[in-house]
Amino acid sequence: MPEQTPTPERIPTAGNPPTVRFGYHGSTEVVDRIVRLAGRERADVRLVEYDIADPFRGVRAGELDVMIVKFGIHEPDLVTSRVLTEDARAVVVGSGHPLAGRASVSIEELADYDAFAPPGDFPAYVWDDVVPARTPAGRPIRRVRRVRTVPEMMRTVAAGDAVHISLVSLADLAPPGIEVVPIHDLPPAPVTLAWVRGAEVHDHVREFITTAEAEASR
Repeated sequence: MPEQTPTPERIPTAGNPPTVRFGYHGSTEVVDRIVRLAGRERADVRLVEYDIADPFRGVRAGELDVMIVKFGIHEPDLVTSRVLTEDARAVVVGSGHPLAGRASVSIEELADYDAFAPPGDFPAYVWDDVVPARTPAGRPIRRVRRVRTVPEMMRTVAAGDAVHISLVSLADLAPPGIEVVPIHDLPPAPVTLAWVRGAEVHDHVREFITTAEAEASR
């Protein structure tokens, strides 16, 4: 389970713009859900897309106030909020793939095709949640394809039979020739916010976090 703290330490916002520097990756649909939970508008956040191959660099460098995290993390210097929402599981396939056009697929079927290894410095233990090494029935998933970006992954998938086991929100980014098919037998990914443990947090950022948590708990 992701480690949590009750409330981030705060510092006044005087002299600072009331904008939350918000790290995300991929689709902004989940971002918008969290912004609504916090009672804010998109204009109240400055979206910064982080590099999936080095996901925590920006928040650790102080370039982000918070970042979206999907699945649990165990980084000693980072802390996470309560679960705010979920992102359902799906597989990315080319439109000519044997699984394209289906209403949903089983994770067991995906063991028949090449999948992807973690990109760059993406934590291997989180990738095990994204792309499991084995199906629930014990079939190995061939995590052999390597890319560093979502567009590169989409091109690889469109060009052959490889599959990317991922999240349904990626449908927002799918170009022509790509389909995102729900996986009906994997649980959805929990979505939280993460920030640096012990960091001073401006009032407007603290309020964003705590309001989103309170609304998500209703």
